[in-house]
Amino acid sequence: MQDDFPDMDSFSDIKHFNALFNKYYSRFILFAKGYVKEVEIAEDFVSEAFTAYWENKENLLPETNPQAYILTIIKNKCLNYLHHQQVKLRVKAELEEHAEWLQQTKISTLEACDPDFLFSMELQQIIDETLNKLPQKTRKIFFLSRNQGLTYKQIAEKTHLNQKTIEFHISKALQQLRLSLSDFITFGFFLILF
Repeated sequence: MQDDFPDMDSFSDIKHFNALFNKYYSRFILFAKGYVKEVEIAEDFVSEAFTAYWENKENLLPETNPQAYILTIIKNKCLNYLHHQQVKLRVKAELEEHAEWLQQTKISTLEACDPDFLFSMELQQIIDETLNKLPQKTRKIFFLSRNQGLTYKQIAEKTHLNQKTIEFHISKALQQLRLSLSDFITFGFFLILF
């Protein structure tokens, strides 16, 4: 008949574990909190480390120091946490740097904007020359869109082409205009003109 009580070794293990826990739990939390700065995270790491020790104690070498084993787990958890935080800070800094660059670019282009030039004869001449260099079909489709205000669908019906072809030709014309005007205006002002 099987004994209903655990053997004395189990009681000894539990007693030893409780003594270890009571003696080091608070100290280990202070250690972890010194690095992660949040009590809840420190408590989680320490609890997980004690649990890992209890679950693996049968597989540990007899000369293993339990306190050092537990503290090593806590140290590694803190390191992983800090590495993760470092990555988050780096990403945040890069996003802020990009946002600052974008803001500065907007300020610079707006300061450089010359409304008189945007509507000048010189600019109109560049536009006309660029459009005249386009293939006839592309130029015709672009004029139907920009000068007559027709939608892609209306142009497709009028020219007996499909909408994808219309989109291609307009995109091609806009790309050429962007290239021709790249030294003179920003994309925002390009949208005003077209």
